[in-house]
Amino acid sequence: MDEPEQWRWIWLGVAVLFGVGEMATPGAFFLAPFAIGGAVAAVLAFADVGLLPQWGAFVGVSVVAFLGFRPLAKRLDQSGGSEGVGARRLIGQSGTVLEAVDGELSGLVRVGTEEWRAVTSDRTSLPAGTAIRVVDVQGTRVIVTPAEEHRA
Repeated sequence: MDEPEQWRWIWLGVAVLFGVGEMATPGAFFLAPFAIGGAVAAVLAFADVGLLPQWGAFVGVSVVAFLGFRPLAKRLDQSGGSEGVGARRLIGQSGTVLEAVDGELSGLVRVGTEEWRAVTSDRTSLPAGTAIRVVDVQGTRVIVTPAEEHRA
């Protein structure tokens, strides 16, 4: 393992492995500093620098990058989760029944400018024209309750 040629590829593998790991877990910025440290160590290994400085660079750069990414990671955490992304953004929105929701069978509702298949949360029926509120999204259907029931 003391062969300089081996460490070039080991560091390159470390950088790629941590880089791919970071891409698989976006937003955390936990593995990215180690990918950067591995890349710096790989550059040093290709420049025929000794093993001890390579390890020092890996550890030092990783620690500095980790501390540098912490404020960004905290700021992204404070900006909120992904609760209001995609169809989940409909939760809490009001709408109108276009085609009756009949117990176990789904009906059609309009929420904003979009039409969605819908069922009620308690599998009751709602006639067309009923004001509704979206309480959940399951797959391609919204789960609704009558708007007045939601306020109570």
